[in-house]
Amino acid sequence: MRYLPLTPDDRAQMLGVIGAADIDALFSDVPAAARKRELFDLPRRAGELEVERELSGLAARNRPAGSGPFFCGAGAYRHHVPASVDHIIQRSEFLTSYTPYQPEIAQGTLQVLFEFQTQVAALTGLDVANASMYDGSTACAEAVMMSQRVTRREKAILSGGLHPHYAATTQTIAHAEGMEIVRQSAAIDAEAAVIDAIDAETACVVVQTPNVFGVVTDVSKISEAAHAAGALLIVVTTEAVSFGLLKSPGEMGADIAVAEGQSIGNALNYGGPYVGLFAAREKLVRQMPGRLCGETVDAQGRRGYVLTLSTREQHIRREKATSNICTNSGLCALAFTIHLSLLGEVGLRQMAALNHSRARELKGALEGIGVEVLTPRFFNEIAVRVPDAAGVVEALLADDIVAGVPYSRLAPDAGMDDVLLLAATETTTSEDIAALAAALKGRIG
Repeated sequence: MRYLPLTPDDRAQMLGVIGAADIDALFSDVPAAARKRELFDLPRRAGELEVERELSGLAARNRPAGSGPFFCGAGAYRHHVPASVDHIIQRSEFLTSYTPYQPEIAQGTLQVLFEFQTQVAALTGLDVANASMYDGSTACAEAVMMSQRVTRREKAILSGGLHPHYAATTQTIAHAEGMEIVRQSAAIDAEAAVIDAIDAETACVVVQTPNVFGVVTDVSKISEAAHAAGALLIVVTTEAVSFGLLKSPGEMGADIAVAEGQSIGNALNYGGPYVGLFAAREKLVRQMPGRLCGETVDAQGRRGYVLTLSTREQHIRREKATSNICTNSGLCALAFTIHLSLLGEVGLRQMAALNHSRARELKGALEGIGVEVLTPRFFNEIAVRVPDAAGVVEALLADDIVAGVPYSRLAPDAGMDDVLLLAATETTTSEDIAALAAALKGRIG
């Protein structure tokens, strides 16, 4: 495709039609501090060979997660993805199947999405799930917007254990919708603090379990308090493997459950693309964002799949749309479905139990060298207190150990510069844990 730039006259004509004084007027909603007036410090042009050489050099500075001890979590987790997953998703009938704009023709695509929805509903313990969202954070924001439509209220309460990136995404989208977001201060084990903030204006409360500090919470009491006030409970999960061991959001009274599905079928990929899971109770189905695939029979009684509900602005009048998210993460959802199908229920439970076992081993090793573990109940992630967490992580890189995520990296102003988040999965070995403990002891002992 050739790029044909507009002439100054073309631009002036277009601006005149939409009533904008100049191009800068199109960006009036972007804070001035976030705009860059000058060009980036990059060469104006370079040959293909030079570009490849430069980018290869930059890529070589990255350290693959599997090349040594690795304890990063905080919303993106290293798990083993069988080679069969990658093989199957690269089959042409899957790889080329994307968005079903002529849905009934794409029966294979629709069947995969139907299976995906069935799996998500089973994992979350809720009645119905959609065909996926962009990622967990946008799914969280969409759930808050959905609560506004259902309750006709304008306030959402976000717990202090919610991942800061999820909270920030929700605040950004809620601002455009005119919603009030009450974001509680970061707290390691205080999901229930949302109860005291619920009032007659509350549309929803958003809690996370396991939360960003790894703390597992039974949110049943929060559910009861929210429902007593006419509000919805939204439960966020960033580690999908935890569904194999912990109570589901539905069991604990959630009205909407959202999650990041990266942990199943999708490897770490420098931040994405990932796949957002979204499920709700059946009575709320018409307010769900995204698309929903269903199973039916044709005129001859044969099983078939259809696009049952698609309340997006691509399909209906814009003012009637429940979401302007214009796609689902089709290939990532496919990888999720294939991996989970290979695991089965027994396999997922075994994988989850192994994750918890590794985290217990990590906790024991760190307590053994005098590190304070802050997380009282956990699945595969814990928060610990170390002086200057960011400095410790940087120092341990010299020992080829990626020692987790400093909480200050997620929330620089939270006053938790001494909190370090560490995750252990089935890919973590006893040797990795011993190396981390020894290196930490040498740095802080």
